[in-house]
Amino acid sequence: MPQTSDYPPVLDTAMVADLLGMNVQVVRRMAREGSIPCYRIPGGRPFRFFRDEVLEWLKGFPVHEAPPDRAAEHTDA
Repeated sequence: MPQTSDYPPVLDTAMVADLLGMNVQVVRRMAREGSIPCYRIPGGRPFRFFRDEVLEWLKGFPVHEAPPDRAAEHTDA
């Protein structure tokens, strides 16, 4: 499986589908609906995605909440 750094900074729909392990048609539908961050070049038909934005978007769907920062629990007050 490729590392995220193996992908270029700007991705097409097929690359996003590969990166996320999703079907290309599902990624296209999500792009049309505006549920995944994407762009279109003026006059262009295909969607373009910024790799880092897609990864940040993905972080919004955690399976488990991140544990609280232990350093914040041990403050001298």
